[in-house]
Amino acid sequence: MLLRYFYDEKLAHASYLVGCQKTGDAIVIDPGRDLKPYFQVAKEEELNISAAAETHIHADFVSGARELGVTYQAKLYLSDEGDADWKYQYVDDLKHQLVTDGDRFFIGKLIFEVMHTPGHTPESISFLLTDRGGNADRPIGIFTGDFVFVGDIGRPDLLEKAAGIKGTSDSGARAMFKSLLKFKQMPDYLQVWPAHGAGSACGKALGALPSSTVGYEKLFNWAMAYTHEEEFVEALLDGQPEPPKYFSVMKRVNKEGPVLLKDLPAVPEITSMEQVKNLLENGQIVDTRPSQEFAKGHVEGTINIPLNKAFTNWAGWIIDYNRPVSFMTNPDEVDELLKALHSVGIDNVAGFMDSAKILASGAFSLESYGEVTPLEMAKTVEGGFVHVVDVRNLTEWQEGHIPNAQHIMLGTLQERLDEIKRDKPILMQCRSGARSAIGASILQANGFKKVLNLSGGMAQWQKEGLAIV
Repeated sequence: MLLRYFYDEKLAHASYLVGCQKTGDAIVIDPGRDLKPYFQVAKEEELNISAAAETHIHADFVSGARELGVTYQAKLYLSDEGDADWKYQYVDDLKHQLVTDGDRFFIGKLIFEVMHTPGHTPESISFLLTDRGGNADRPIGIFTGDFVFVGDIGRPDLLEKAAGIKGTSDSGARAMFKSLLKFKQMPDYLQVWPAHGAGSACGKALGALPSSTVGYEKLFNWAMAYTHEEEFVEALLDGQPEPPKYFSVMKRVNKEGPVLLKDLPAVPEITSMEQVKNLLENGQIVDTRPSQEFAKGHVEGTINIPLNKAFTNWAGWIIDYNRPVSFMTNPDEVDELLKALHSVGIDNVAGFMDSAKILASGAFSLESYGEVTPLEMAKTVEGGFVHVVDVRNLTEWQEGHIPNAQHIMLGTLQERLDEIKRDKPILMQCRSGARSAIGASILQANGFKKVLNLSGGMAQWQKEGLAIV
């Protein structure tokens, strides 16, 4: 048996290629939309990817299952658990098998047994893997999807918070409690292969290790310590981070079936200054440069989302999926940019423009915002001469914040601009200064002129011993 781990740092998404080396057959578990890495490894190992399986209808990235089924004729193994709202709608014309609790299927000499593990979502399943090619007569590991992570478990509140289905947080938490009872009955030696790592919004305290064991999770996963359902439900629902807005879009896309990558139009380079001006007036333009460069000078009306590990998350939060979007970026990074956009279903890309050429053209009005330190701003904040806007998550805010600050989580900032008073300069603040820099760009793009960003954020503010509430 061959098992390979793939990790997308921008999505904190883990997927797996599992191959039977005796027969040459292979399957991808929870595939991402970009299939190239799987086929590269399959070619190197002389394997044929003949199947794909999903643990559930994902909410945080576009699945590559349909692409594998249509373009490469892979057989899809998909959950048939859950009610009518959680059924795959694109599989009728594809090779597929809908599976439920206790079902088995074979990839060469490898046996995959389905275990229904609802909680994160109603249709969630896990796959127990037995390697009969190695003469094993019992499972060696379990692909848990968003059920059990390293040090955490899947959140049950996404259906209610992201998809608006009322009452599902409580029922999901209770289903998760029952699913964990089954998990605790499994042998300690079983390896655990989850679909996400640290940084994912699918849980609240995911560990950074790529894998674990059932025994390790029984000992150290906070959720395993609860034996009373009511206490567990309360603990699980408490402190969950705000779900990104795009999660509801991803659920729909993955249920109905994403557009095939080969059917997406080519993304042109925009070189006409007149076209850029028109996009500034009628579209949305995102500048992907590092925030420090953007702060020093940028085209009025553009929003800054740096092309780093956090890019896909904030792109999904901030970009309007219903309108074409264009990008000012480094031409050498266009492929990376498009891969990141496609991974969260931002397919309506009107074009890209060379940020260096645009800035040097002299055809556009430029603006900037100041980067200030806590010590520089302490007396100004204390005297009430600036209005502080804290864009961190709610749990971060509740742990402590700058006196008299206003809390507006970054992902909701664009919808709440009318709540911000314009009678004073505005100091944007987060934990480190990265999220607040994006927030500063959003304010400036919407006509706020006196904007500052707190460099070092709350972490530096506290390090300097300044007051917090």
